[in-house]
Amino acid sequence: MNFTRRKVSFLFALMAMIGVLLILINPAYAQDETPGTPTDNEVNAIAKQLYCPVCENIPLDVCPTQACAEWRELIRLKLSEGWDEGQIKQYFVEQYGARVLSSPPASGFNWLVYIIPAVGILIGIFLLYKAFQSLRAPLKVDEEDDLPEVDDDYVARLEDELRNR
Repeated sequence: MNFTRRKVSFLFALMAMIGVLLILINPAYAQDETPGTPTDNEVNAIAKQLYCPVCENIPLDVCPTQACAEWRELIRLKLSEGWDEGQIKQYFVEQYGARVLSSPPASGFNWLVYIIPAVGILIGIFLLYKAFQSLRAPLKVDEEDDLPEVDDDYVARLEDELRNR
């Protein structure tokens, strides 16, 4: 009898835990937004690629100004109207210029932003290679050609003795 009582209490505890879990999960479904409304994550995914046109060097997704809050709502509105990321970014570029983009467009003079670092790294690697290569190469010295003519007899005898060793 004790064994069946344990079974019943185990089943009761299991059912209670399942009931509690269902109660906790249910409000999460009730908080879902309507299907046409973009989430904050979708808005911030685009906003972090744009800089605030008013503030200096602050991404739109973290800027605390009222203007940025309005621009984030504008992004939400454009997303709900069916605009994609490229169209929204192009809209902001047309309104405020290319300075609102977090990465400059790869066209015209802006290509240098992408090319110069790569070229600099390649030149640095080449210079390091040449420096290590010159350090590894033995120093070639022709002793007799490099010695200056000495008028002093003492120095001449000393050099002769050193060569003969």
